[in-house]
Amino acid sequence: MTKMDPKLKASTTVDKDWWRGAVIYQIYPRSFQDSNGDGVGDLLGIVSRMPYIASLGVDAIWISPFFTSPMKDFGYDVSDYCDVDPMFGHLGDFDALIEAAHERGLKVMIDLVLSHTSDQHSWFQESRGSRDNAKADWYVWADPKPDGTPPNNWLSIFGGPAWHWDARREQYYLHNFLATQPDLNFHNPEVQDALLDATRFWLDRGVDGFRLDTINFYFADKDLRDNPALPPERRNATIAPSVNPYNHQEHLYSKNQPENLAFLKRYRALLDEYPATTSVGEVGDAQRGLELLGEYTAGDERVHMCYAFEFLSSEKLTAARVVETMKRLDDAAPDGWACWAFSNHDVIRHTTRWNLTPAAHRGYTTMMGALRGSLCIYQGEELGLPEADVAFEDLQDPYGIEFWPEFKGRDGCRTPMVWEPSNQNGGFTIGAPWLPVSHDHVMRSVETQEHDPAAPLHHYRHMLAFRHAHPALVKGTHAHMKADGDVLSFTRTHKGETIFCAFNLSDTPSELDMPTGDWVPIGAELGSTGPAPDGKLHLGPWQPCFALKR
Repeated sequence: MTKMDPKLKASTTVDKDWWRGAVIYQIYPRSFQDSNGDGVGDLLGIVSRMPYIASLGVDAIWISPFFTSPMKDFGYDVSDYCDVDPMFGHLGDFDALIEAAHERGLKVMIDLVLSHTSDQHSWFQESRGSRDNAKADWYVWADPKPDGTPPNNWLSIFGGPAWHWDARREQYYLHNFLATQPDLNFHNPEVQDALLDATRFWLDRGVDGFRLDTINFYFADKDLRDNPALPPERRNATIAPSVNPYNHQEHLYSKNQPENLAFLKRYRALLDEYPATTSVGEVGDAQRGLELLGEYTAGDERVHMCYAFEFLSSEKLTAARVVETMKRLDDAAPDGWACWAFSNHDVIRHTTRWNLTPAAHRGYTTMMGALRGSLCIYQGEELGLPEADVAFEDLQDPYGIEFWPEFKGRDGCRTPMVWEPSNQNGGFTIGAPWLPVSHDHVMRSVETQEHDPAAPLHHYRHMLAFRHAHPALVKGTHAHMKADGDVLSFTRTHKGETIFCAFNLSDTPSELDMPTGDWVPIGAELGSTGPAPDGKLHLGPWQPCFALKR
């Protein structure tokens, strides 16, 4: 393959800040489209569905990991950063995907898992061989305490200690996730160099950006100090389920280390060699998420934006909570940029998580489209898919198997995409799917919704088209954000365009005073209403208002 000249890439890209306010469609490749009948989605399957993705009106796709992997954590355990797992195809298929996306004006972002590798990666195989080989210090190794127990009290997100004994070295290695996912030692500059080289490999293949998995886990405390206990009143289940003892610690030393900022500067410098590329960091921290977002996106020498968890929690999203979250973000990251999501491959789909009616689902979708920040939409979200019910005997996720039945894992949000209703697999595969296809999902397939003007699919398209039509909603500032009971309101402004936005986030009618000024109602295709002759704004259940200032 011929490497792409960065100058050529710059010349064909109009806006190097395309990511600011962009809408990114997340694809979980195992479950999107199977092209060869083996029951697992693949890269050519994504290529075949590119016209559909483009029809949504999104700006970019984010593809969850497709690298070579033993699949203990479904691709988040990488054994070769620079190749495609045969399950998903080969490098030529990825090149075809890049071409198909770019032909339709879509950017391509890929999910890079840099904090840890698979224990099958050649780096780890060499590292565990002895204490004095060339890669002996590439992972976080430590001697046991005198009594043979792990070196400290750190816990794994997937349950149990974050340390695993290796008989070859007679040492423990750190794993913040599965025991088969050893953590890399970022204190070693050679490790950083190798990961930057892997990043460059994909930049040279034409990718437009990266979603950086667990970005705040890169460094661990050099002295391996114990984490303190977290008081019960400060615990929450944003990152780990409530039944997981991981929530009992304040993770001061196992992640969120200050050395990370210097590495992010190196990473950004590499991306800046390829104009119009971007990065979004996933910050996994229940207590300091927005604070870290501010640190990691400050200025122009770190990541461009961070993926926020605040709207992925089980707590229903109220007007007051949106205002509180945005105020905290403004305080913590005055010049930073957030990337918002309601659903993804790790949490219960928000239609189920918040027990949404169709009207509520539309209302939240419309509100999301007006928020300051970039947006991530998870495959199937645009169909209003609920969480699938996966029986224990069909579970694939080790997380769910470990904590069943109190926590059923992540398989319910990862079941295959449904394209048409003519067969039990929803058009995803002609074989046996890796996870069962929900019968309820088949009834909500893309083909079914294409023929129903009132379907969620069309509402998403209207919302995205409306957002793109108004620069204030894409890149604008926000102001006057407030909650009046169940009504959220704010203004967005960019280069002379000011839009007033209000959303009734409830099942009951609400009334609101319009701000002073000359306002023109817009957004009728989204069900938007305008002020009454008395100047009052009367909002029906889950109804929005958009008004353009003259």
